[in-house]
Amino acid sequence: MHSFTGTLQWRGETYSLDSERILLRGCKLRNTNFCYGLVIYAGFDSKIMRNCGKIKRKKTKLDRMMDRLVIIIFLVLLAMSLCLAIASGFWAKTFQEKHTYLSALYKHTAPAKQAFFSFWGFAILLSIIIPMSMYITFEFIYLVNSFFINWDLEMYYAVKDIPAKARSTSLNDQLGQIEYIFSDKTGTLTQNIMSFKKCCINGTVYGLGTGRENKQPLGSGLTWSHRGEKMSDSNDVALLEAARRDSDPVLREFLRLLALCHTVMVEERGDQLVYQAASPDEEALVLAARDLGYVFLSRTQDTITISELGVKRTYEVLAMLDFNSDRKRMSVLVRDPQGTIRLYTKGADTVILERLRSRGPSETFTERALDRFAEETLRTLCLASKVVSEAEYCEWSRRHQEASILLQDRVWQLDSLYEEMEQNLELLGVTAIEDKLQDGVPETIQLLKLGNIKVWVLTGDKQETAMNIGYACKLLTDDMEILEEKEVSEILEAHRVTNSRSSSRKAPGSGRLSQQHPGTSCHKKRALIISGDFLDKILHTGEVLMKKEGRLWQWLPCRGATDPQEQGSLVEKAFVDLATSCQAVICCRVTPKQKALIVQLVKKHKKATTLAIGDGANDVNMIKTADIGVGISGLEGMQAVQCSDYALAQFSYLQRLLLVHGRWAYLRICKFLRYFFYKTFAGLMAQVWFAFHSGFTAQPLYEGWFLALYNVFYTAHPVLSVGILEQDVSAKKSLEFPELYAIGQQDELFNYRIFGVTLLHGVSTSLASFYIALWAFKDCVGSKVVGDYESFSVTVATSALLSVLVEIILDTKHWTALSFLMVTASLLLFCLFSYLTQSIDAFRIAPAIFRFPDASQNALTDPYVLLVVLLSLVVNTVPSLTVRSYHAITGRRSIQQKICSKARREPEPSVELRAHVHRGSFRRRSSYAFSHQEGYAGLITRGDSLRTKGTRATGGLHPQGAAPPSPSCHGPSP
Repeated sequence: MHSFTGTLQWRGETYSLDSERILLRGCKLRNTNFCYGLVIYAGFDSKIMRNCGKIKRKKTKLDRMMDRLVIIIFLVLLAMSLCLAIASGFWAKTFQEKHTYLSALYKHTAPAKQAFFSFWGFAILLSIIIPMSMYITFEFIYLVNSFFINWDLEMYYAVKDIPAKARSTSLNDQLGQIEYIFSDKTGTLTQNIMSFKKCCINGTVYGLGTGRENKQPLGSGLTWSHRGEKMSDSNDVALLEAARRDSDPVLREFLRLLALCHTVMVEERGDQLVYQAASPDEEALVLAARDLGYVFLSRTQDTITISELGVKRTYEVLAMLDFNSDRKRMSVLVRDPQGTIRLYTKGADTVILERLRSRGPSETFTERALDRFAEETLRTLCLASKVVSEAEYCEWSRRHQEASILLQDRVWQLDSLYEEMEQNLELLGVTAIEDKLQDGVPETIQLLKLGNIKVWVLTGDKQETAMNIGYACKLLTDDMEILEEKEVSEILEAHRVTNSRSSSRKAPGSGRLSQQHPGTSCHKKRALIISGDFLDKILHTGEVLMKKEGRLWQWLPCRGATDPQEQGSLVEKAFVDLATSCQAVICCRVTPKQKALIVQLVKKHKKATTLAIGDGANDVNMIKTADIGVGISGLEGMQAVQCSDYALAQFSYLQRLLLVHGRWAYLRICKFLRYFFYKTFAGLMAQVWFAFHSGFTAQPLYEGWFLALYNVFYTAHPVLSVGILEQDVSAKKSLEFPELYAIGQQDELFNYRIFGVTLLHGVSTSLASFYIALWAFKDCVGSKVVGDYESFSVTVATSALLSVLVEIILDTKHWTALSFLMVTASLLLFCLFSYLTQSIDAFRIAPAIFRFPDASQNALTDPYVLLVVLLSLVVNTVPSLTVRSYHAITGRRSIQQKICSKARREPEPSVELRAHVHRGSFRRRSSYAFSHQEGYAGLITRGDSLRTKGTRATGGLHPQGAAPPSPSCHGPSP
């Protein structure tokens, strides 16, 4: 991604190809009407396609568990059928031995043959306990819950008319089980919009929030915009007035530096000047200078023209000392119209402050302002300058020319010359730029943290930029211990040593990792910040390289792990254990493939449920790898949305998607599963008990119509209403108490234990319904002749059905008109279909189909039978009601404890409060940021990206292009 070497053979000539001759996606070609080009890395070889993983069908944890349970139920069905068939064979043998006088009736029916046919009879009869209809109801519940997400106006972004969209309808319940969120930074957490907020010049702080600003009076005329450009609203009146008075030479040099020291391109479009910068930071600074009267007008290969308070001045560019991530600064050496040579430098405070000529009260105050800007999570740059004598410049220029043509150590020699020139500087001031977060991002991350969800930021930006955003969105706090690559290497090395000593006794774990490093005790808040290069060593080679005491140490293989793949797995697990023990993780300079590999690591070693959220094509692989993928409809197209499971317009909507819709969906699906299995076992297991009293003949207990309609009409509607409408608390309470989200992460509502309890509950209900009726029908049959098989069947069926409905009624916490209608409809449908299928007329028409004429009418009009049904209902309900009362009391106490703990929770200090805390309580950190990796001074000084004579357009870079522009294409040059 960062280098390219090749050659082009064309018409007998060989041309050199390097990265400066490649036009990457997002760049614009200027300064020529046409060019000859060769397409490389196209189609499936393109970066996006090479980083795009395989498309896999995503399944939730409950889906996978249900598949296993269905297999288990099927095996249990076969086992029960086999056992009952064997019992049928033994019963037939015993019966034949005791009743030999009936041998003529069964002389062709051997016990083995009887058992064989009984096996298939029981398999068919009991096949209804296999929950095939559950999958159909499942999909309907998923679909309706997806509609709830689509219809939620709280997740509708009115500014761009973008609603939330559930692009997948089968992952809703897993939204309530997320443990790790992997988020992109630019465009996901931020708006990718930079604005100039504050500055400190000559000991004076200007800008919004300083207490010095006031509203600009109407008609004050404090606008220096060129040709009517719209002026930004970030500059306060005090700064505008100071710039207009032009009485402070330091302020004048400060603004002049902003207009001169950059690599921004400018283009005239009508009467407007359009700036195209390699980074949003530079564009924000140039725009701020324009608003304050120092307008960047144009540049050529060796000149820059600006307008200073309406006066046009042209500066000769003598040299551009380019920015890179090691230098952390850039400089420009210019000769002003009066002939004075000046060096203008801007960069990180850590490199500028140590190169100052002297430090006085003004510099001390500026350092305090830097600290304050950093605490407010603003991106800062220090600005400095100095006057260079003609003799000094001539000597330096000669050596610079010699170094620029070296074939070996060219970069090192140039850096040494740059270092020599950038000494004895005079500090002009500092700037503070805000990378605007999306609305509600800090609050969302705080809520997610309270919900026991860990947020990792995976970004292609450099470390300083990512850290600034981390502090801004409250992912990082000043009381956190920051673990960087060197400390991580030491911890992993300590882990290796301990593992090599005790690998045969105990597996490595995160707790041990904490004990091996004195600075990483468990009670401290920790954040891990690493780069893509460091990740590459862990992910691919299983080796950690450390600089220790000036020597390069290589991680030796652990004892017992001779296989390289096993060694790599141990390294990965140790790293994942360390990372997951931290409260925040930021990975910088990571590629799209590395993003997906990080997600895969956590899924592999922690068996955790993951969610990935991003807005660009570089996030696609990560989105597809995670259990849940969320795409942000942002400024970088729709690639992420098209590959996502859910689409949102803002990161802040994630809190409602997870804490409300996700938790509700998990609760609903779990309750649905519990009651679906319960009603199945409670109503249909009586078939098994009946076999013990029917000679194991596989004779059905229930009417055929009852078996056919039980799962479709009699019990489907109440269970369906639970799966669609149930909620334990309101949406407001769900967001107020995010701690409730933990039940989904811990699989508390449905697991193998819950399934076992549900199975026992259903079996006990079927036993009570069957044997209470059997006991009642054994000696006394009531006042009517209802002691027949059909009346007994109706009594058991009614007892089981009412017990199931009462159980659902007792456990439904959120009643709506539809919920009440569903329960009522079940009872009415049971009465209706019983009347229709058991009528005399139906029996006369088809006696083989309608075999229970007037059975329900005869049985359920007998008071004795009604008392039997009531007794069964009470026996089935009282234990369940007792357990629910106990859980309700303990649950209420738990909620009260959470409320009390929430009330005792100390709020995090505000930015204003933290700004006045003694600096010793915070960790000193630099907040400088450039958004691009390398500068483009070489292209500018060579004239490759600038207009030449005879052309009208001024060259420039695409505003969002991350790649260096191509040199001008003239003639056959590729």
